[in-house]
Amino acid sequence: MRQRYAIIQTTMITVAIVDDHPIVRAGLRAILGAAYDIRVVAEGATAAEALRLAAETRPDVLVLDVNLPDGSGVDVARELCAQGTHPAILILTVHRDPQTVFGLLECGAAGYVLKDEALETLAHAVRAVAQGESWLSPVVASQVIRRAVKQETDRTEEKLFGIQNLTPAELRVLHLLAEGCDNAAIADKLVVAKRTVQNHISNLYGKLGVTTRTEAMLYAIQHGLVEIPPGGEKSDDR
Repeated sequence: MRQRYAIIQTTMITVAIVDDHPIVRAGLRAILGAAYDIRVVAEGATAAEALRLAAETRPDVLVLDVNLPDGSGVDVARELCAQGTHPAILILTVHRDPQTVFGLLECGAAGYVLKDEALETLAHAVRAVAQGESWLSPVVASQVIRRAVKQETDRTEEKLFGIQNLTPAELRVLHLLAEGCDNAAIADKLVVAKRTVQNHISNLYGKLGVTTRTEAMLYAIQHGLVEIPPGGEKSDDR
């Protein structure tokens, strides 16, 4: 009985390698050459060659070292990303310090692989960034997660600090702002002069880092300082 085999069409991922060590380039070429769907189309050793190869061969992925004889991978990544159309940049380096990691990621690098992990992960990383995804070595990923958590914590603390800084009168004014009251209505409810209300509003704007009534209202609602009745009806404190 004759067997039939399905022919799977595979789109090759083209790669350019830029590293100033010939032995390293040879090793990378061997690793990627063993992959069924990856083809190395160019090699270079300098920042200038990285820019030239990216323009001339238009690879899907540029595997880029950080330290190059005539410049930095950071500068190459920044210049390529500034051009708009550029290959996916996959950093391959020994450097794992936060300054280098975040400098390259902020310049547009899609992936960051440490050289001591390249043998096991390089082909997977190339496929990921070629598809528009990110690929980070575990050590680098943990740094990214820690920074993201810290930034979110800092933002939360800033918001809570702003609320805690409000005086009881300012907090009451914020509640009434969120309920849609104008200055006259707020003055009436609090039994104070309109000028006093304006002063309270100016003070709470500064403490919350907002500049408009709408922003103050949204701030109050988002942070649970006031509940909007169903149907958007205003509450009546009188």
